[in-house]
Amino acid sequence: MASDRDIVGSQTQVACEVLAGSQTQAAGEVNAGSQAAGAPGRDAAHGSAALASLEASADCTLPVAERFVSVNGEGRAAGKLAAFIRFTGCNLACSYCDTMWANAPAAADRAERVSVADLVAWARETRVECITLTGGEPALQPELPRFVRALLAEPGPLGRGLRVEIETNGAADLCELASLREECASLPGSLTFTVDWKLPASGMEDRMLRENFALLDARDTVKFVCGGEGDLARMLEVSRELGLPNRVPVYLSPVFGRLDPARIVDFMQGNKLTWATAQLQLHKIIWPGVEKGV
Repeated sequence: MASDRDIVGSQTQVACEVLAGSQTQAAGEVNAGSQAAGAPGRDAAHGSAALASLEASADCTLPVAERFVSVNGEGRAAGKLAAFIRFTGCNLACSYCDTMWANAPAAADRAERVSVADLVAWARETRVECITLTGGEPALQPELPRFVRALLAEPGPLGRGLRVEIETNGAADLCELASLREECASLPGSLTFTVDWKLPASGMEDRMLRENFALLDARDTVKFVCGGEGDLARMLEVSRELGLPNRVPVYLSPVFGRLDPARIVDFMQGNKLTWATAQLQLHKIIWPGVEKGV
């Protein structure tokens, strides 16, 4: 019997094979051209496509609201140092959004436009193994796949690649990004997704793309931010509908200051949610009231 990971991989391949194929062909043509010209190359299985992508991206920039090193505040890497890159712009307007300053139209005008190559260089200089791409909504950035490929080709400070985490809101198509996991499987880095399912308290549940959640597996996280009793009940319903238990790690967080965290634990106990993890936003505990650079 095929494993969940095999099934998910097959779904991703069917959904994205045309796109991934064209990207691989284009990268191969660039690399072949550089080798024919006698350019110093890297082994094709260890980053030549990503290198070619970087060389072609000198003029490709992304709108960066801020970049800094801190501890991951939530998700499976909570408490670990990470290099954060926050992009501007979002396609949602959640009632409890704590980064609205990065989502407003004016934020794009104030954003630092940074090339893919310069962002990779900055990530390398931080000497941090975890790279967290957040927003706003990072998956809205057209150049994000190119950037992620380049990050996955980096050896990382410990020589075992970078752990690239994309924090995404569940309402932006992840097909192209998910295809990178197969396309870049020979590269040293790893790609993981932390995907929100927006519950009723957010006001944005009708914007969720169910097909995103079929692309996830045990490497990823689905995060539910709960604002009240109704959200807890809906979280359980959605988890079962999407087949998340025992397939994708599920994390439950309270809307900060709106729902007592103890209520989440009570709900988990009452419903025997052995497959879920309760989590608080660590950065809001360490740096209360601080919105930027944490």
